Amino acid sequence: MDEGIPAPGGSGPFADADVSRLRRDVEFLAAGTRSRRRAPQAMQRAEGYVREQLADAGWHVERQPFDLRWRIGATDRHGHRALALKPRLHRRLRGANLIATLPGASEGPAVLVGAHLDSVEGSPGADDNASGVAVVLEIARLLARLPLPPPVTLAIFDMEELGLIGARHAARALGRGGRVAGMICLESVGYFDDTPGSQRLPAGFAAACSEAAATRADGLRGDFTLVVHRRSSAAAAAYWQRAAAAASPGLRGILLRDPRPDGPLGLLIGLAVPPAGHLGRSDHAPFWNRRIPALMLTETANFRNPHYHRPTDAPATLDFARLAAVTSATAATAVSWPRGT
Repeated sequence: MDEGIPAPGGSGPFADADVSRLRRDVEFLAAGTRSRRRAPQAMQRAEGYVREQLADAGWHVERQPFDLRWRIGATDRHGHRALALKPRLHRRLRGANLIATLPGASEGPAVLVGAHLDSVEGSPGADDNASGVAVVLEIARLLARLPLPPPVTLAIFDMEELGLIGARHAARALGRGGRVAGMICLESVGYFDDTPGSQRLPAGFAAACSEAAATRADGLRGDFTLVVHRRSSAAAAAYWQRAAAAASPGLRGILLRDPRPDGPLGLLIGLAVPPAGHLGRSDHAPFWNRRIPALMLTETANFRNPHYHRPTDAPATLDFARLAAVTSATAATAVSWPRGT
């Protein structure tokens, strides 16, 4: 770990994540459904906004299109069912990821910070996942201020709601030759609820996970960010937890270790054991499958947010102060990612 980069706090380098900018970004992006297939003009508008914001912050942005045939994925119709319960075979999918780097950054493996831009049919997707994209944009502004450009790459993924399609393509393209040291996925990170009982647990988790027991003991309050990791990313998860606690306002991070190994075996276990599959429901999973250490940051989506995949997933439902804490902790973790673990 690079101990030269302190965790965010009152005087940390990432303490000034801007709540008003986060709100502005979410409000622009969540004007309506964003989808290549269902709302292509809105998706183009959202992509143009993201490219502009990254470029204005000083990042070099590359649009990486893909044209894929006969891919197994999921449906992007609204609903609360998990990805594994919505399989679809897509004849052809044409989309594009945005990949951004800072000019002058050192060569070598980079830490990838990413979020998906698309939403499901009929939902403006403020939490899922304009919240994650807004964090990436604010991280871009914060990292551009550092005196030395850090080895961090930013990614905006397409077609997550169709079965992690953009992230699967990016993991293949970026994962070759050890170009990615680690990956942080931001998935539905803006909804919090301090009310007892507001947090639900997936079937099978209550008995199997000590983290679930701790959440029950706290009254099942939805006041935390879940940091899903594997053994390969355990040190980075612990760093994020410390950084979030030191942020202003302080944010509780609960660590949840996926016991599966990185690589294809972990994928097969997830297919055979459905509760484990919940831990791979976003864009980090294709990186795990290619043995790249990764984290998923989430407020747990449909296990907390009653607006998940619905028309009511609007900016007014989000907690932007806590979203700023997520931003600060993620920026600090990206530049301090433990190497060689």
